[in-house]
Amino acid sequence: MKLTFTVKTQAENAKLERRFGRCPYFLIIDTESGKRTILENPALDSPHGAGTQAAQFLIENNVGVVVSGDFGPNAYSVLDAAGVQIYTADEGPVEKLFADYQDGNLQRATPHAGRGHGRRR
Repeated sequence: MKLTFTVKTQAENAKLERRFGRCPYFLIIDTESGKRTILENPALDSPHGAGTQAAQFLIENNVGVVVSGDFGPNAYSVLDAAGVQIYTADEGPVEKLFADYQDGNLQRATPHAGRGHGRRR
């Protein structure tokens, strides 16, 4: 399965970027092979709809899990409809968050009451 983190840089010690649609990069980890790939977010500079475009980009890249700080309502809906598991986390080193995911310690995102954002409750 492909697990994706929104990240600020391409560095090996990358930290989570809280903004899903406006993150600079996606770090994709294939949980079976361990292969890591960093992709530029093609929606980063989009004038509107960045979250939806970023979500569609990840779906096209066969991502099964996404970890970010916050998801807009449209991005959340697109990912959820495609069966992508959505998790939220605070900013921090991806390595720690990856270990937290493997240990079952990340929280699944849910639509935020009143705004539809995928935030933790």
